[in-house]
Amino acid sequence: MPILAGAEPFAVDGSGAAGRTGVLISHGFTGTPQSMRPWAEYLAAQGYSVRLPRLPGHGTTWQEMNRTTWTEWYAEVRAGYAELAERCDTVFACGLSMGGALVIRLAEDLADDPSSKLSGLVLVNVALGTMRKDAALARYLAWAVRSRPGIGSDIKKPGMAELSYDRTPLRAFVSMQAMWRLVIADLGKIRVPILYYHSAEDHVVDALSAKLLHAGATATTVREVSLANSYHVATVDHDAELIFAGSVDFITEHARTSVGD
Repeated sequence: MPILAGAEPFAVDGSGAAGRTGVLISHGFTGTPQSMRPWAEYLAAQGYSVRLPRLPGHGTTWQEMNRTTWTEWYAEVRAGYAELAERCDTVFACGLSMGGALVIRLAEDLADDPSSKLSGLVLVNVALGTMRKDAALARYLAWAVRSRPGIGSDIKKPGMAELSYDRTPLRAFVSMQAMWRLVIADLGKIRVPILYYHSAEDHVVDALSAKLLHAGATATTVREVSLANSYHVATVDHDAELIFAGSVDFITEHARTSVGD
């Protein structure tokens, strides 16, 4: 299946001391690496080793995405982590929306692994659930209704667009809901610190996700930073530079702790 122009994955191996810190980045549901590419390039410019995979079924057609499941998306995230863990002393994971849920799942799975190199999470408008009543019907409709209107390009900045599908594949959405249930149940396992960016106005992810994160991640710290001038895809919106610079500060602080400096 041909990949849309701009949806390509991004990978850089840093050099020197900075290159021994790895950063894994995950895009969101129906999106592509395009929405995270500026962040990935910013981190690579700091010398870090960076992996920004294209999740299976994304960046091609929504019909193909309907044939994939959350376990396939997560496997790509795990593969990116494994690459970084092999060459780096410490690894951080960042995610937008569903990408945030995927990297949370990574932290949950690695929580009891003594060889884990994961040292922190940076989440942007993480999606862990929704209060929308129609979402509760998705699993009953998915076999008859293949798609719904798209959710992409919720961006405040004029002239900026997200490379994403104009339709929401319903079977894939139901699979994401199944992942949400597992992620929410295991939030208490997370031990690594979390930096959480949250847009004050978000037309995709509602307030439930923030409530679930704070209520469930009780064994670690969750530092929340409000974004006053961005919508859902904040990584390419007005507050992008705030996210980028803040993530570097967070990584610098916790990388030192993780390697015992």
